[in-house]
Amino acid sequence: MEYRRPLLKVITDRLNEVPRRLQILAGPRQVGKTTLVHQFRADRPAESVMLVAADGPHITSLNTVDDWDSAVTRRPAASFDAEWLIDQWSSAEKAARAWHLSALGQTSGLPFVLVIDEVQKIPRWSDHIKGLWDRQVATAHPMQVMLLGSSPLLMQKGLSESLAGRYEVIPITHWSFEEMNSAFNFSLDQYIFFGAYPGSASYIHDESRWRDYVVHSLIEPNIERDILMMTRVDKPALLKQLFEVGCSFSGQIVSLDKTLGHLNDAGNVTTLARYLELLGHAGLMSGLHKHAAQVLRKRQSPPKFQVLNNALMSAKGQHRFAEALADKSHWGRLVESTVGAHLVNSADKDTRVHYWREGGLEVDFVIEHRGRLAALEVKSGRFGASARHAGLDEFTQRFPACKKWVVGSDALPLGEFLRHPAAHWVA
Repeated sequence: MEYRRPLLKVITDRLNEVPRRLQILAGPRQVGKTTLVHQFRADRPAESVMLVAADGPHITSLNTVDDWDSAVTRRPAASFDAEWLIDQWSSAEKAARAWHLSALGQTSGLPFVLVIDEVQKIPRWSDHIKGLWDRQVATAHPMQVMLLGSSPLLMQKGLSESLAGRYEVIPITHWSFEEMNSAFNFSLDQYIFFGAYPGSASYIHDESRWRDYVVHSLIEPNIERDILMMTRVDKPALLKQLFEVGCSFSGQIVSLDKTLGHLNDAGNVTTLARYLELLGHAGLMSGLHKHAAQVLRKRQSPPKFQVLNNALMSAKGQHRFAEALADKSHWGRLVESTVGAHLVNSADKDTRVHYWREGGLEVDFVIEHRGRLAALEVKSGRFGASARHAGLDEFTQRFPACKKWVVGSDALPLGEFLRHPAAHWVA
């Protein structure tokens, strides 16, 4: 039986509402956006959903509902343009009117849904969507419209340029441990090492094939198509090298000044900070800031590199699975990276994830949620217990209302921690 992510219910509930805003399914590559849409469509009456993609089959006829899946032709990529989009939208409006006038449409009360996949491949897509949406809002039979695409950066750019006030985002992140365990029977150790890309799960018993898939089917398209082709990057070699260094040092605090020493290409701190932000928008890697009362101090602090999926760290590293398990120091870094990725991926819009360090004292992660704090240490065996807890104790003395947790301890096993989102630990 095909696995269904819990997010499917969120999508279904949203698309079953009375249409008020465009719905945007936004997230990194290869996390299952299109699969979720197909699962939603499979649960609906066939005549109530129209799915088109700006890089695949093109629906040429909608004379009958039964023709939707059979009447398709291949269309050259260059012709996925404004004319194509307007044609699809007009066909959807006709189908929406037929659905709302049908007996099933009237009794079910479900709105008609148009889904446009790979919308970012249409030139000036956001300008055209704006005009089409504004026109159909005034119709007697409005339809729900969901947009999704494989380029997070281009999607964000289009939304901010033309569609302000007209959309809601349904965020989709990397898969959690519970999801990988339920869908692919991943053990906790497998999740820590192989990460959370569903497309790579079937290859983990052939590690060379798994590594090739992650590098060539996931990492390279993210960098080459989503970043270098979609935004201005003056030093692409520097961005790629920054990603390599970030994967090697995930879970560690590294000054960007010192990072330059690891890179062959010349650059400056401002350039590296921007490239790190681009990698974050693409769903690859972020730089966590230090927890501080002043925003300027947060921004000026050295970042803590954090991959957003441990597959990136392992695929770019030298250890095989068995070797990583045997190397306590490396395994400790993988565990801490797993905790950080989970916190960042599960943080809602009101939740921030930082770290804290003063002198020789450090706290691995600080969660900030609506003015409340939680401090987390990850028990990985890299340091002595007294040194690890000294930082946690000092932080909670400075912030007495702060909750404190030791992830990986008997009181909070890692598997239990991974069952809850970031905001749970400040509640």
